[in-house]
Amino acid sequence: MAKENVNDRKPHGAFVYIVSPGYLQTMGMRLLRGRDISWRDQPDTERSIVINEAAARREWPGLDAVGRPVRGFGRADARVVGVVADVRESSLEEHASPQMYLPITQFQPEGTELVVRTRLPVAAVEPAVMSTLRSLNPGQPRTEFRTIQHIVDHAVSPRRFLVVLVSAFAAFGLVLASLGIYGVISYSVTRQAQEIGIRMALGASTARIQLSVVTQTLRLALIGIAIGSAAAFAVARGIESLLFGTEPADPAIFAAMVALLGVVALVAGEIPARRASRIDPMAVLRGV
Repeated sequence: MAKENVNDRKPHGAFVYIVSPGYLQTMGMRLLRGRDISWRDQPDTERSIVINEAAARREWPGLDAVGRPVRGFGRADARVVGVVADVRESSLEEHASPQMYLPITQFQPEGTELVVRTRLPVAAVEPAVMSTLRSLNPGQPRTEFRTIQHIVDHAVSPRRFLVVLVSAFAAFGLVLASLGIYGVISYSVTRQAQEIGIRMALGASTARIQLSVVTQTLRLALIGIAIGSAAAFAVARGIESLLFGTEPADPAIFAAMVALLGVVALVAGEIPARRASRIDPMAVLRGV
């Protein structure tokens, strides 16, 4: 059985980009190891390529990819000169695919796109860029200028709409939970009006009555939060594919949720508590 040489691989199934020097920096891509493509990479020098982390992990797992020769580029092999951080090709949900960046000075592209990094708005940059392009090529047709942010927004718009929709339902559910807690505690205070009046007649202070009502509110809320957290933990696994940069069972998120619902329960219970503390003991006792 022949042994494969890990120092000599032929790329397969990778996205190939033919770029000019400065492209990686313009796009904000982080160079992790090695060097970037430069103007020193000429047709009469050894062919150079830059790959991403996904390609390096796939072709040379556990090894440094910089300096490795790569087959599959016609008459001459190429050599990996740098490794850049992964970027997602099509969507945020999918893992980064293997990608290769080849210098335009050594490989001929089928078509070209110009990338410009600027702080100015598109309307201010477009005339100057088009004037420069037409000075180089008088037959240059008018092209469409699009910002990277526009491309990203278009790619994530379905997920963004879903997040907004889910957030709206979550806010609506929070309002319903607040009204539900208020209604239950308010009804409970009304049912216990005589008991509260007797306690106040026997010397219970206003603060003690309020604390009793709030404690009852928090006790009921904590039971509901415990049940809801268990259900949310189970449901979160079902929407894991919709999340980006967030774990479905992130302890910080669950802690923030518990704290928020606790505050909501506290506020919802405070109003009935204040009403309970204003009960007239004599009026209650006369009604017994």
